[in-house]
Amino acid sequence: ISRSAKTRQAALQSLRLALSSKTLSEFLLERRLTLTDSLEKCLKKGKGDEQALAGTVLTLLCLQMGSGPEGEEVFRSLKPLLVSVLTDSTASPSARQSCAMALGMCCYIAAADLEDLISCLSCLEGVFSPPSTGEAGSAPAQHGPLHCSALQSWSLLLTICPPSHLRSILDNRWLQLPPLLSSSSVALRILAGETIALVFELAQDLEEDLCHQDTELLCAQLKVLATESNKYRAKTDRRKQRSIFRDILRFIESGEYQEETIRFGLECMYLDSWARQRTYQAFKEVLGSGIRHHLQNNELLREIFGLGPPLVLDAAALKASKVSRFEKHLYNSAAFKARTKARSRVRDKRADV
Repeated sequence: ISRSAKTRQAALQSLRLALSSKTLSEFLLERRLTLTDSLEKCLKKGKGDEQALAGTVLTLLCLQMGSGPEGEEVFRSLKPLLVSVLTDSTASPSARQSCAMALGMCCYIAAADLEDLISCLSCLEGVFSPPSTGEAGSAPAQHGPLHCSALQSWSLLLTICPPSHLRSILDNRWLQLPPLLSSSSVALRILAGETIALVFELAQDLEEDLCHQDTELLCAQLKVLATESNKYRAKTDRRKQRSIFRDILRFIESGEYQEETIRFGLECMYLDSWARQRTYQAFKEVLGSGIRHHLQNNELLREIFGLGPPLVLDAAALKASKVSRFEKHLYNSAAFKARTKARSRVRDKRADV
């Protein structure tokens, strides 16, 4: 392993790019110990950016290894180190953020024991909901990204929690979430709202009742966020927040979920629940634009989303499925015309009013 931090960072960048854009599980199988050893050194001795990159590469390595004994071995050997960087208040925020994501993702993919799952949940909970009672909910702005990563990972692990442990979270611990709705970070507010919707969904699945005395208060708070027009918030932030909180409120009040379709290659899948959406977002966060390749070819992802074995297509089938550039152009221009006409009609009505 090189003595130059710059060289190590460049190597980690290349690894991140390769692991997110290709499926290399066969190739990595016999090299996983060497890789795990190098990542351990980078996490232990590196600083800031190097540790953050090592956390991301570790997540990608686990994702390539899958949920078998190899993935479990990678997770087991580096879990203590991830926890130690995440809980170290002197470590750089980017390194802690990356370790929060790695801890959640690797545990989701490869944890074999319930103890591992419970200890990861409680470690992540300690980050976004500190024990000091006074300021537990007012996540400071500078901690926004770290709180977001910890809450993202925590909510991802909720989706695989066995009913017995889930019930204890539904009984009281979810009440740490509503105070985060008043955070100064728009990303944290939105994530807290989505996690609350996920908790309500999981409670429905267990036929548990979350009619707590604070539920009415919570809905009032969600209504404010769904209609907020404060000028001191950025316009795009307000628009995004209103749209998402309208969906959250609709779900909590009437159980209606806004379905989304994800297309990749010749296939598509539906995000028809908060749990499915949370899982997709977590993988998208770590894989970036490589998500489509992995949805087509990575057996672990295909199993998680119930897509069956990877499709094997011959050249003729692929050619037949491709639309010519000219046909695409005709379709796009027709769609553009239709959209312009529809908008003009709406504008005319506004003018009449």
